[in-house]
Amino acid sequence: MVFPVTHLNIGSNHPMNASNTALNGLPKRLVNDALLDEATIIKASSAATKANIPLTQYLVEEGILSAYQVASTTAQEFGVPFFDLNCLNIDSCPKKIVDAKLLQKHLALPLSLRSNRLQIGVLDPTNHHTINDIRFQIGTSVETVVVEYDKLKASLDTYIQANEEDIGAALGTLEDAQFDSVEVDGTEKSGDQAITADEDDAPIVRFVNKLLLDAIKRGASDIHFEPYEMSYRVRFRTDGILEEVAKPPANLSTRLAARLKVMSRMDISERRMPQDGRIKMRLSERRAIDFRVNTLPTQYGEKIVLRILDPTSAQLGIDALGYEEDQKEAYLRNLNQPQGMILVTGPTGSGKTVSLYTGLNILNTPERNLSTAEDPIEINLEGINQVGMNPKVGLTFSEALRAFLRQDPDIIMVGEIRDLETAEISIKAAQTGHLVLSTLHTNSAPETLTRLLNMGVPAFNVATSVSLIIAQRLARRLCKVCKEPARDIPDNILVEEGFETLDIPLEKVELHQAVGCNKCAHGYKGRVGIYEVLEVSPAISKIIMEGGNSLEISQQAKQEGFRTLRQSALKKAAEGIISLEETNRVTRD
Repeated sequence: MVFPVTHLNIGSNHPMNASNTALNGLPKRLVNDALLDEATIIKASSAATKANIPLTQYLVEEGILSAYQVASTTAQEFGVPFFDLNCLNIDSCPKKIVDAKLLQKHLALPLSLRSNRLQIGVLDPTNHHTINDIRFQIGTSVETVVVEYDKLKASLDTYIQANEEDIGAALGTLEDAQFDSVEVDGTEKSGDQAITADEDDAPIVRFVNKLLLDAIKRGASDIHFEPYEMSYRVRFRTDGILEEVAKPPANLSTRLAARLKVMSRMDISERRMPQDGRIKMRLSERRAIDFRVNTLPTQYGEKIVLRILDPTSAQLGIDALGYEEDQKEAYLRNLNQPQGMILVTGPTGSGKTVSLYTGLNILNTPERNLSTAEDPIEINLEGINQVGMNPKVGLTFSEALRAFLRQDPDIIMVGEIRDLETAEISIKAAQTGHLVLSTLHTNSAPETLTRLLNMGVPAFNVATSVSLIIAQRLARRLCKVCKEPARDIPDNILVEEGFETLDIPLEKVELHQAVGCNKCAHGYKGRVGIYEVLEVSPAISKIIMEGGNSLEISQQAKQEGFRTLRQSALKKAAEGIISLEETNRVTRD
């Protein structure tokens, strides 16, 4: 800010025209107090304007007046208290409350915080930009006192250095050089401004990089950054379970959010509306991890959740997903059909996307044209035409499907059937020589068929288009290193749990339990799919045509060898793959 002599507000940016305008404000006071003559103050004001610095700063730096003379005169002129920084204990100043860049930009020093009012030391108490910027960031009232320039500069440097040391200590010592060498693809932007990390951001940058790398190493699927009134926590979702991994200081909430938003190319000035972004972290020349980022304004700041999208998860192969042999054969058999509809159903986070991508990878050959409509695109697949939905411009699942049908498709994948229009177009595609893969949110495979009927799809279309339904859940695998047999489980307990419905004698059921070691998390490592696979046979089609319900469909399917989710989970428990506790967690009768 500059301080021309023609305006009462010494923070004004307007240039002075000394030839026809009388002195006002601080310049007039300096002349009236005989500290400077009119010619000197006019010359100083003009030079300060050209240098784009405050007049008060120019007068001190050029040795025209002492810092004390300028500060005391400024305080008297504008009726603001004068504060001697020699009396200040830097350790008593409120820490990490205002961003260091903002303090350096405005030459302001936080002095005290009382009753939701922050007192700051400044050179120019009339500079409303300083007050408004700081008030906007911290959300509290701001009052000013005048301080001397030389003491302010020295105290501000000490304050920022101590502040950064406190941040580093609070976030922990991060010694791994890999944290600094992580590359984020593309230019990091906020609005129209390119942003790069500087030394002031180093502790935050390293802390965020460490969290992202730790999450990848642990095999986490999500990272939650959560601000609260008096605390802040970071949690990883590993094997479907959330676990707290860090508690940085609550007053770093804004800086952590800003760093994540810069990395994911969001607008850091927008804090009132949710935003979506994406981070691409390049770990090596051959491996990159994508993070899907979403912000949510909460009462005490922005909660940010990162979904980790590892492309290698879509290339595991069907054998690694946990299908039983007959279930795998049914899936592969229907994938190789020239037409029909395969539906994968289950709650959010049950692995539907990986199941679909695995099927798409099997079908992805040069002889086939594959197109997908996704919201959003989670994993990039070479050789597949992936289209992300954009409702703002009218690009919905139904619109994308209509376009696909004019693109000479062989296989179509629809991220989710959400409405009747999408369902009808998908079924039409399945009936006209295309293989369609999609998802629905239902609890079981038989319920999926009745869900389509309830959406308004004619029974004939459901019976003649849907060929296979897969309902699934994800259960935590027992650690192979430390799991141990669960002893002394009475047969009546096994019967109550449903083991008698399996083709395994009760005396051959060998349950295992979680123990825990340094190779796993609480006795579990990784996850395995639990599936029920329902092929729509002629008998089931007849039930659908006759208006049968999900119970009738389920009874007929069981006669044909269909296993429920519960039975599939019990089978994996009997084989020692998962525990009985995990079976009961993911499946309920």
